[in-house]
Amino acid sequence: MADSCPPQDCTTIRQDAGGGRGRARHPYRNQGRKIVSELSEEQILMRRSCRAFVDDVVLPFIRADWRREWNMQPEGRLPPEILEGCEAIGIRTLGVPPEFGGIELDPATEARTFAIIAEEIARGDSGLADKLVQNWKLAVLLRNVAPRHLQERWFPRLLADPQFLLAHCSTEPRGASDRWLPYNVPEAGMQTRAVKRDGAWVINGRKQFISNGYDAGLYVVNANTDPSVGMLQGTSSFLVPRGTPGLTIARCNETLGCRYMNNGELVFEDMRLPEDHLLVEGNAIGRLGVYHRPGKIIQAAKNLGVGVRCFEVASDYVQTYVQGGRILIKHQAVALRMAEMATLIEAVRGMVERAARAVDENAGDADTLCNMAKVFASEAIMKVAQHCVELHGGNGMMLDFGVEKLFRDAAIFLHMDATADISKFKVVKSLFPETAGKYAGPE
Repeated sequence: MADSCPPQDCTTIRQDAGGGRGRARHPYRNQGRKIVSELSEEQILMRRSCRAFVDDVVLPFIRADWRREWNMQPEGRLPPEILEGCEAIGIRTLGVPPEFGGIELDPATEARTFAIIAEEIARGDSGLADKLVQNWKLAVLLRNVAPRHLQERWFPRLLADPQFLLAHCSTEPRGASDRWLPYNVPEAGMQTRAVKRDGAWVINGRKQFISNGYDAGLYVVNANTDPSVGMLQGTSSFLVPRGTPGLTIARCNETLGCRYMNNGELVFEDMRLPEDHLLVEGNAIGRLGVYHRPGKIIQAAKNLGVGVRCFEVASDYVQTYVQGGRILIKHQAVALRMAEMATLIEAVRGMVERAARAVDENAGDADTLCNMAKVFASEAIMKVAQHCVELHGGNGMMLDFGVEKLFRDAAIFLHMDATADISKFKVVKSLFPETAGKYAGPE
C-alpha cells in the first residue's frame, strides 16, 4: 500500500474541540426525504447497490493508493476487479435490450434512472462513471439505429466480457465547437471522410479526446460522406470493431482529471469497413438525439456526484479539524462556504431532475433544459469543489490528502459534451431561433 493520508484517517483532523461533538453529518447522503419518496422500488434498489459498491469498493480503492491514478501505463490504472464489480451489481450494460441479456429499465423513467446511478458512481470516482456512461449511451444509440444483425453480433460480446467498453468518435483536432452548435455548412463538416469503394467503406481521418478511446472494443465513428452539403446532411456513422486493419489507437490522452477513464486518440488510414457496418447515412447528427439528450443528463448527474462527495469530505473536515481553538464549522467564514456548497448542490439536483423528466416525457423543451442542466452543473460544481479545497487549507493542495482530486475531476466537466460557452450558445439558439446569431462563420 502506498503512502496516503485520506481525510478520515489523518491525525490532524482528530483533534477534539469539545462541545459534545458527534459524528459528521452528510445531509445529501439520503438525497432528501421528498426525493426518496418519488423513486420507484427499482430505482431505490439500484441506488442502494451503487452506494454500497462505492463505499465498500471504489472509495477504499481510491484511498489505498493515490499514486495509481498517475500510472503512465493506462492499462494498469483501473484493476479489472472494479469493472467486474460493476458487472456484479448490474450497471455495466444498462441500455442493452433485455432480449440480449441487458437489464430492462422502465422507459418512462430511464433518463432519471441513469442520472441516479451516474451520481452515485461519480461520488466514488468520476472517471469510472464516465467509463460506464459511454457503454450506457452507446447501448441506447445502437438499440435505436444499429441493424439487427449488428445488434445480434455485438450486444452478446458486450455482455460476455466485463472489461468490454464502447466509445463514440466524433471530436476531431479541428472544429469541434462547430459540430456542437452545429454550424451547418460544408466547410464545418467532419474532416474524417468515408468513401464507398468496391463494396466497402474506406475511412481516412483522425479523432481525438475520445472517452474510452484508448481501450474500447467497439467504436461508433462519425465521418463525412458528402462534402458538398451541410454537416447535418453529410455526416454518416459507422460501427468499427477494435483491430480493424487501418485503425490505429495513437495514444492515451493524459488528462487533468477523470483519469480512471482512458481518453484516446484514433487514426484511420484507408481503413476498409464492410458495407453493412453503416449505421446511419447522411443524417447521423440528427439521429444522435437519443445519445446526446440522456448523455447531458448523465453528465450533469456526474457533476452532482462529485459535488456531493466534496460536501461529504468538507463536512467531515470542518466538524473535526480545530483552528483558533474551535472546530472550523464554528467560524463564520467556514459556515458561509458550507451553506453555499449545500445551496449549489440542491440547485443542480433540481435542474437535473427537471431536465431528466423532460427527456423521459419527450417534452418540447427537453433539449434546452438538458443544455441548461449540463452547463449549470459544470459551473456550480466547480465552485463547490473550489470551496472544498479551500476549506481544507494547505491539506487541500496535497496529492496524498485526496481532496485536490475532486477539484481536478470537477474542472474536466467544463469541457465535456461541449464547452460551457457552446452549451450557452445552444440554449440561446433554442430560446431565440429566429434572431440568435450563428456564432460561427459569416452571418
